[in-house]
Amino acid sequence: MTALAQASTSPGLLAVQVRELAFTYGERSALKGISFDVGLGEIYGFLGPNGGGKTTLFRILATLLEAQAGSVSIFGSDQAEEASLIRLQLGVVFQSMSLDPHLKVRENLIHQGHLYGLHGRELARQVSLQLERFALIERQGDLVKTLSGGLQRRLEIAKALLHRPRLLLLDEPSSGLDPGARRDLWSVLELL
Repeated sequence: MTALAQASTSPGLLAVQVRELAFTYGERSALKGISFDVGLGEIYGFLGPNGGGKTTLFRILATLLEAQAGSVSIFGSDQAEEASLIRLQLGVVFQSMSLDPHLKVRENLIHQGHLYGLHGRELARQVSLQLERFALIERQGDLVKTLSGGLQRRLEIAKALLHRPRLLLLDEPSSGLDPGARRDLWSVLELL
């Protein structure tokens, strides 16, 4: 999982602050006393074995699970009390694809934009920007189900960036990408 925070004009503000985070499934502890900070403009990654709690942590940061103990703050907002505000500031790319395979590339982006209240010229501008950024312009009229796994992954990330989130959460972002596409992805993330 990678968290990418876009810089803002507020000096000293952390993108993510986690303190003594804990979560259990029955008697099995998935997270036990995790604490870390992610600064603005920082790329922060979590590595660990399968079953090590990375997905649980990702789901908590994405506001899909509430922490059982400890605290999570994203741009100064408490995850337990202000989850809906936090969601507006997040771009999330799950490990499993969330694209509609029966829609075209451009249609998937337009649909995502509508979910975040984008329309008109702003939506058209953001769709064009993401298509260009992820080298999908020539494929914008193709059905998603006809794309390779790597192209679908690029579209997933383009979709997550469409509404210009302040924080991008990526769960295994380079899975399914060939070495060249992986390099391109990391170049785009570094630019952001």
